[in-house]
Amino acid sequence: MTDSVNNQKRRDFIKGTSVAAVGAGAMAFPMISTAQTVNMRFQSTWPQKDIFHEYAVDFADKVNSMTGGRLKIEVLPAGSVVKAFDLLDAVNKGTLDGGHGVIAYWYGKNAAVALWGSGPSFGMDANMLLAWHKYGGGKELQEEIYKELNMDVVSFMTGPMPTQPLGWFKKPVTKAEDLKGLKFRTVGLSVDMFTKMGVAVNALPGGEIVPAMDRGLLDAAEFNNASSDRLLGFPDVSKVCMLQSFHQSSEQFEVMFNKTKYNKLPAEIKAIIANAAEAASADMSWKAIDRYSKDYAEMQSKDGVKFFKTPDSILKAQLAAWDAVTKEKAASNPMFKKVLDSQRAFAARAAKWQADTSVDFKMAQAFYAQKK
Repeated sequence: MTDSVNNQKRRDFIKGTSVAAVGAGAMAFPMISTAQTVNMRFQSTWPQKDIFHEYAVDFADKVNSMTGGRLKIEVLPAGSVVKAFDLLDAVNKGTLDGGHGVIAYWYGKNAAVALWGSGPSFGMDANMLLAWHKYGGGKELQEEIYKELNMDVVSFMTGPMPTQPLGWFKKPVTKAEDLKGLKFRTVGLSVDMFTKMGVAVNALPGGEIVPAMDRGLLDAAEFNNASSDRLLGFPDVSKVCMLQSFHQSSEQFEVMFNKTKYNKLPAEIKAIIANAAEAASADMSWKAIDRYSKDYAEMQSKDGVKFFKTPDSILKAQLAAWDAVTKEKAASNPMFKKVLDSQRAFAARAAKWQADTSVDFKMAQAFYAQKK
């Protein structure tokens, strides 16, 4: 009888220990949620063949994989649901769950938004402007602007773009006077800069530029980079590209979500989205170096394109025009002045630090090119 009781006690002890171990394990390793997948429909502001649309898909792929399928973002090319310039309104209304574009496209709603990328940014490159956005008060100012515009969106700035070319022309431009009267495509505050320089500006979406040049509706145009320009067909309508410009020397992309739908997501999914935006930003900058340099070389070797450096006289004329435009805008738009002052204050130390500490990489490049 005694042995039987003792055996039962031992069995109860072992059983209790096992249950406790399972309970401790459950606390250490929480159950993975098997919640139903949330599907979101995005649209980019880019043609499907453009590398910019590829960047939008890259962001979505990072989110989709890191959420383990709990959130699935599908990215459609420009025009699938709305026109490129109508993306912000579509996301605001919930017609789309989100999108990928550039903030300068919303210039017509408040010119201040184009300061995220248009103009020389007081000597800051695109990566430095992203630093201002995250750590210098830019994000809060952007949210203030969207609130004033009643835009129900959550925005992430991402992807520092390399300095954009002045553009594609019928022949090289050698002085600022050569630009006067030209029918030229650009967007954002660059419209005001070039208009101040005497250019006849037409703001067209990316997919409409080359057809307009082909039909003679434009004399010249800029879009962004070697890969995009090549894929969009610029070498088919022009063999002259002028490199270096201050009109958009510090631009970046914007990823946006409809705020109502975004706020319904779990906290951990929101954290993944925020980190995916930064991961995509870094990945995009690395991919750009690889792809743009290849297409730059091939446009010279295979497409017969001639590249010319924009003369300093034109660059200085851009700075003068930009200075005049921003003073006018700041005088009539308090939010424009607020953003401008914030950028100026950040650049006063950040741009000086970079200029003082950065070595002249052109010197090293020229040295090794000569040795080769």
